[in-house]
Amino acid sequence: MKNIPLIDLPAPAVTCSSCAACCCRLEVLLITDTGVPQRFIAVDDWGAEAMLRLDDGWCAALDRDSMRCTIYEKRPLICREFEMGAPECVEERQGIATVYR
Repeated sequence: MKNIPLIDLPAPAVTCSSCAACCCRLEVLLITDTGVPQRFIAVDDWGAEAMLRLDDGWCAALDRDSMRCTIYEKRPLICREFEMGAPECVEERQGIATVYR
């Protein structure tokens, strides 16, 4: 029997319509002031500020119906630097996909 070589297929392109907002489950520390509304900020025991996450693990600023950020124009620096479709984004998407298999 002949072995068939495996082919590495390119990852599907990530677009706004195919984004699963995987990054919205990551811990987001607030290291600069971007104007995030106070109701979306959690403060830990040491005084560090982070984006508030709800009991389900998702960012409190995420609209669950559209899976889009409700404070996009005032989102934290880390969120601004986490580019859709970048290697970090693709890695997070792959991690989430394996959780649900």
